[in-house]
Amino acid sequence: MNKHDIIFAWLGSILSILFFLIVNFLTSPNYLWFLYPSFLILFWPLSITSIRNKNYRVHSIFSSLLLIMMLIIINYTHSPEHPWFLYACYPIIWWPLLLNAENRRGAFSFALLGATITIVYYSILNILLSPQYPWVIYPAFVVLWWPLSIFYAKKREYFKFSISSSALIIIFFITVNIVSSPHTIWAVYPIFAVLWWPLSMYYYTYKKKLM
Repeated sequence: MNKHDIIFAWLGSILSILFFLIVNFLTSPNYLWFLYPSFLILFWPLSITSIRNKNYRVHSIFSSLLLIMMLIIINYTHSPEHPWFLYACYPIIWWPLLLNAENRRGAFSFALLGATITIVYYSILNILLSPQYPWVIYPAFVVLWWPLSIFYAKKREYFKFSISSSALIIIFFITVNIVSSPHTIWAVYPIFAVLWWPLSMYYYTYKKKLM
């Protein structure tokens, strides 16, 4: 990939954006729809420039900022009464964070800190923006797998991992049952299926020792 490819990408992107801008103002000047393809088009020269210079960390930062700007514009253009971009921006921010924390990504302490910050962040959003339902239990359940997996993978204690993971899943189903439909006890069905995971792991381990 040479310098001419980068120049072509930038010129092509600028010309494409100008074309969409002119068509936008000629056909529907009251609605700035040209912004949406413009954001996507800019990824072309940004990506090519970053690949040529091997600036992957810089690329992640600028791309994240570009995505966040697009979400903010879409949010306040179509639904300014609710700042939903705050939900989507947080995982985007983790792209450059993880890329720049290359030596710490596999550390349990980093995973635990990341999971804690994620749960706290979405808990605050839940309380401030939509307190009607505690939906934070869903991202909390997902993100807790990060430190849990790293902790047991480093120790290679897969049977203990199955026990802890099963406990996490069981707590999750019970919580969702109580919060969503307390008058119908349905959590016992997935819990019964989940229990087969540590039981099968124990049987496999026990049988392997006997052999």
